[in-house]
Amino acid sequence: MITIYVYVLDTLADWELGYVIAELNSKRFFKRDAPRVSLKTVSLSSEPIKTMGGITVVPDCTMDNMVVSEKSVLILPGAVEWNDQKHGAIIERAGGFLSTGATVCAICGATAALANAGLLDNRHHTSNGLGFLEMVSPGYKGQSLYIDKPSVADDNLITASGTGALLWAKQIIEHLGVFQSDTLEFWYNYFATGNPKYFYSLMEALPSGEEEDLPLV
Repeated sequence: MITIYVYVLDTLADWELGYVIAELNSKRFFKRDAPRVSLKTVSLSSEPIKTMGGITVVPDCTMDNMVVSEKSVLILPGAVEWNDQKHGAIIERAGGFLSTGATVCAICGATAALANAGLLDNRHHTSNGLGFLEMVSPGYKGQSLYIDKPSVADDNLITASGTGALLWAKQIIEHLGVFQSDTLEFWYNYFATGNPKYFYSLMEALPSGEEEDLPLV
């Protein structure tokens, strides 16, 4: 069982999570022999949070309930509130994830929080720009490993800029091994280009009969 913890905090950037959590939760394109996946929202407390888009989210669990193993995944979305020191607790937990071989996926402002804690100093990574990390993360020393791409995967660390949500989702899904490789390519190309040929290819890649029950959204 792969347990995926999605950290939720006030001012969370809703759109950055959309692609990846929709596919991991719905499992609509999972291959037949995909590993089992459990998706849980986690926060500092059980109190509801309000996203940047005004959506109220009630966390499934608190940090005290998190179980870390090599099959654990921590997803950190962007948010205005990453400057608040209280979120340092989840960043410390992210360091524990990485050191035990678990996976950490961070996008936009969350990458700055990782950088400030020194967690990007020894791994290839990206963010909203090298200058952005240097400006907002005084403790950052990973300049030589910065890659100017929308999303970068380095073993069990996957980072992205605020405009890299789609590629970030692709790299997370690929890392988890829950899609067939051709299904993942069709899925990514369809949402990246809007070309209907990839949609039809995506439908054809599904196991026989499953396309009839697929939510067409």
